[in-house]
Amino acid sequence: MSHDTLAAPPAAHHASGEVEEQRRPWTVLGLMLAAQFMVILDVSVVNVALPSIGRTLSFSSADYQWTVSAYVLLSGGLLLFGGRLADLLDRRATFLTGLGLFTVASMASGFAASPLMMVLSRGAQGAGAAMLTPAAMSIVMTAYAGRQRTTALAVWGTIGSMGIAAGVLFGGILTTALGWQAVFFINVPIGVVVAVLTSRTVARSQRTGTLKGLDVPGAATAVAGLLALVFAIERTTSDGWASPTTVAAFAAAAVLLGAFAVIEAGVAAPLVPPSTWRLRSLVSTSTVMAVITGAIVGAIFVSSLFLQRVLGGSAIVTGLEFLPLAFFITAGAAVASKLLPRLGAKPLMVGGLFIVAAGAALLATIDADPGYWSDVLPGFAVLGLGTGPMFVAISVAAMAGIPHERSGLASGLMMTGHEIGAALGVATLTAVAGDLTTRSGLVDGFPLAFTAIAVAMVVLAGFTALAVPRTKAMPGHGAGHGHGMH
Repeated sequence: MSHDTLAAPPAAHHASGEVEEQRRPWTVLGLMLAAQFMVILDVSVVNVALPSIGRTLSFSSADYQWTVSAYVLLSGGLLLFGGRLADLLDRRATFLTGLGLFTVASMASGFAASPLMMVLSRGAQGAGAAMLTPAAMSIVMTAYAGRQRTTALAVWGTIGSMGIAAGVLFGGILTTALGWQAVFFINVPIGVVVAVLTSRTVARSQRTGTLKGLDVPGAATAVAGLLALVFAIERTTSDGWASPTTVAAFAAAAVLLGAFAVIEAGVAAPLVPPSTWRLRSLVSTSTVMAVITGAIVGAIFVSSLFLQRVLGGSAIVTGLEFLPLAFFITAGAAVASKLLPRLGAKPLMVGGLFIVAAGAALLATIDADPGYWSDVLPGFAVLGLGTGPMFVAISVAAMAGIPHERSGLASGLMMTGHEIGAALGVATLTAVAGDLTTRSGLVDGFPLAFTAIAVAMVVLAGFTALAVPRTKAMPGHGAGHGHGMH
């Protein structure tokens, strides 16, 4: 591809007289997907490797939680900022910067010799992902047109949905065969190859603005406020709700998130335009997205520790034990895509939440002598069947009534809800479960965590019934479930 500009592909006239977009090679899509797949994998891959990492680095319960939370908090907290960066400046430069940071941070994670170094390098990986993802998406959108663009977006969504299954299995294989360091080191050669090929095949884009148009204080206060909130939730386990540390952390979170709201109201180009908050369908479904993601990612986090510590499975066995969950999520999504045109999104969301609650309630009944086939698998099956429809229906309900030119911001807001929900879910379930470092702590904590999920899902179903506007999906809408599970 030439290095001039990446304009929309010109139309080509066929002998039949029809006008059809000129086909572009799929190289650009392949490169962007390789980078995005690393980003998606990096949550679930690490979940399965966590017990091995924890043994090597002597993790506390909080260290386990922060290894997941640091990544998803910074990738989610900075996602809208990364999107603005890609819009204002050169898309390719933003993508390569994010990819470079992600790759270097992956190497640092593999070499981590202490819990603090692991958490900091995971945070840096998340920051890289926040630049890489929106830039990759906009490169795909500008590289292809017409039918090719539709195909590219469908493949992008499918890759997202495959992330959980591939991640847990891949993480298990790498950890068992080569040690936990391999789950991070594998990103390095992929990152280098993608960076070199991207420099050669993706053209620079025109700058549409300057760094003055970036809301840096808004992004900084949002991330700092979210970090303080997760820290506060985590401290409730060790220090209690009324301790000075916990109270100070909650107060700091309130001040910082309040400052974010004030800054956003006063700047010329806020990360989220104020009118966005008036889009009831988007705001309500982004809330549902955050809570359901928190529940599922939190469930996978606690289950990964449980399957290895309590049931004694190796990392690769645990990866295989998660595959039925991924299968049932995929099956649930496929069924929902067929039902969506007839039922609309809202009934599918409410029904899905009750099914997730039933699956969590099943897992909450596990006793002190559990078995995978008799106790865990039935719960996973029900949990997955309820989760699949949620992501199909949420995507459709959120985008209902969103003008085309706002679709990028809307999907960015949903992805932000997805990541921040994951961080808050893991932090909250760690606080509920208590000690995750010992077998006895996990035997006691596992049912508590799933009881909390079951209750949260029932409450969320009530919220969904009241707050989410009713929309009728058009036939064919269900395919674009681009918000893959971690």
